[in-house]
Amino acid sequence: MSRLTIDFFHDVVCCWCFNISSRMRSLAAEFDLDIRHRTFVLQADRTEMAARWGSPEAARETILGHWSACKEVSDRPELVDIEAMRAAPFDYPHGMTAALGCKAAEVLGGQGAHWDMFDHLQRAHLTDATNIADPIVVRDIARCLGFKAAVFADAFYAPTTAQAVEADRQRARALQVRSVPALVIRETGARLVNGTRNDLATQLRSSLKLIA
Repeated sequence: MSRLTIDFFHDVVCCWCFNISSRMRSLAAEFDLDIRHRTFVLQADRTEMAARWGSPEAARETILGHWSACKEVSDRPELVDIEAMRAAPFDYPHGMTAALGCKAAEVLGGQGAHWDMFDHLQRAHLTDATNIADPIVVRDIARCLGFKAAVFADAFYAPTTAQAVEADRQRARALQVRSVPALVIRETGARLVNGTRNDLATQLRSSLKLIA
């Protein structure tokens, strides 16, 4: 039976990625998909945040407006706590620290570990209003997932992990990916259109017919 391989570009700080991640988990099981996780950091540090949004206050309010729209169409709206993030005592976080955490998990445990780290970091971000730009937070989550602290720290800070994040960015450029979530089917070059689980399933069935 034909099998689809999908490059899933995502950023931990992206609420829309949260919506689609759980849908893709379910669909991966139903369609036996090979999901390849790709980090796509929208802003890599405080300087890039300032360049994109102007001020921390403007960043928070604009992004939380995105959260509101995302929550309305989420399968799990109760997990998106807008008011908690609005009251958080830190600037809205950039995505680089979390991306390094996801790649470190991938180095140590493969694609499944990357996905587990991604989902746990998103819950820390969207539900618990935790500062996932803090390496200590990321390392604590890794420990909760069963990684040994020293082993994970070595992977997290390894230059090759940062290089892997950059390699994903270069792959995104090659595929002309400019926003997330982006799901690119390798066998056809098509991109799944973000939608409900049923919408995504319909698109997957169409893609499978093309490669049958």
